Amino acid sequence: MAEEEEGGIELPSGGVKPTEELDKSIVDKMDLKSVSEVGKVAKLLGSRKLEDVLKEITHFTLNPSPKDIFGPVEENPEYSLIVQANNLSVDVENELLIVHKFIRDHYSPRFPELEQLVLDPWPYMHAVLTLANAPDLTKVPLHGILGPAVIMTVSMTASTTRGRLLSEQEWETVKAGCEAAKDLKDSKEKIFTYVESRMNILAPNLSAIVGTSTAAKLLGVAGGLTAFAKTPACNVYLFGAARRTTSTGLGSHSQLRHTGFIYQSPIVQQIPQEYRLKAQRTVGAKVVLAARIDLERASRDGSYGSGVRTKLDAHLKKMSEPAPLKVTKALPRPDETKKKRRGGRKARAEKESMEITELHKQQNRMAFGEAEEEAEGFGDETIGMGMIGKSGSKVRLATDQKSKLKVSKANRLRTQLLGRSSTSSDALSGTSTSLSFTPVQGLEIATPSLSAAERVKAANDRWFKEGTFSHVAGKGAGTGAGGILGKGL
Repeated sequence: MAEEEEGGIELPSGGVKPTEELDKSIVDKMDLKSVSEVGKVAKLLGSRKLEDVLKEITHFTLNPSPKDIFGPVEENPEYSLIVQANNLSVDVENELLIVHKFIRDHYSPRFPELEQLVLDPWPYMHAVLTLANAPDLTKVPLHGILGPAVIMTVSMTASTTRGRLLSEQEWETVKAGCEAAKDLKDSKEKIFTYVESRMNILAPNLSAIVGTSTAAKLLGVAGGLTAFAKTPACNVYLFGAARRTTSTGLGSHSQLRHTGFIYQSPIVQQIPQEYRLKAQRTVGAKVVLAARIDLERASRDGSYGSGVRTKLDAHLKKMSEPAPLKVTKALPRPDETKKKRRGGRKARAEKESMEITELHKQQNRMAFGEAEEEAEGFGDETIGMGMIGKSGSKVRLATDQKSKLKVSKANRLRTQLLGRSSTSSDALSGTSTSLSFTPVQGLEIATPSLSAAERVKAANDRWFKEGTFSHVAGKGAGTGAGGILGKGL
């Protein structure tokens, strides 16, 4: 179960509480001019804690453990020393900030503008030791310590400085502070070199991704490599996250919420600020996989972690690239008429049905030098007739197939039965009827669909089918002359 400390970080069970880094803004607000000895601010220098860690580091450096480690990493005798030394390096870094502030406060009476000209701690301390308490600061050579541009600025400012010469005791205090800073730096480099060399053996793949210092912090907070490998990836990036913003009387130290050691690792810090929260989740997932590889003692040369680091660098670089600019495309050529994308028989027939007629074409034409005739239109308006009725104008009188009435096949057959004969396609008059009047039967029903031969045959059958003819002799005729019997009947 995780332990929760107010103002601290979330600490899993079995984990070692890491040392909190001191905020530089808090140190800058300190006033150390009244402190006469550097030992009162650099309490870690010469302490038993630092001496014991440095002695054990020297022992294991001369007698290293075998590279082939069997069993859990937590059982290795160097594991606790690595975690302790890594946390101690943070304490050394905090004291270096305080000692730097101590030197600035005590050297400001001699050259108060120097701390604004040289901001980095180590170049500043080297410049202080070189300039010392010289009467003329412009004649002191600073080549190899500061850059050419900074040297020129320092020389010009030193010629007009408002500082004064330090007393012998004041200079000895400044000198002691510089020596203490140098000793702390040597101790930090010794610790860092040891942690880096041993973490490359205990967790080579994990160290290849986030660095040896961050890897040691993660393992120390988690309680070992085994516990860290069992941690879900969604919780790993919270290791080292502050529970809340802590404040003191000297100032406030604020840390971004939901950010821990992975957020502070070099791989995340190298990308812009707005992408770091997203990057720490990606790195946290890969860190757990690398820790499980280390727990299984696979890829002892760190090749897996190196490959993952290369892919992560490429992914984070691509993620932080700005979005491509939108290309403004030119508008398409405006068409006066909408193009018909679909053609064919139906489209052509529709186009032909809406085509202008010959009469309309004649109306749109005008003879040169002649006034056109006009017809009354709607209201007081007149309509020009153009070439209609003029000599030389030709209007098609034939039936236009395009403007004919569209009749379906069924209606066309029905119309033929009603108004056309079976042998002729000529249309009958609209006043024609199927009734006929005969002198014999009066009103009869005619069948116009019958042919002329059929109508003659039908009439003969009706009148002469049952009758017979008799031949008789005519008047004044001899024998053999015949006549019609019953002529007088």
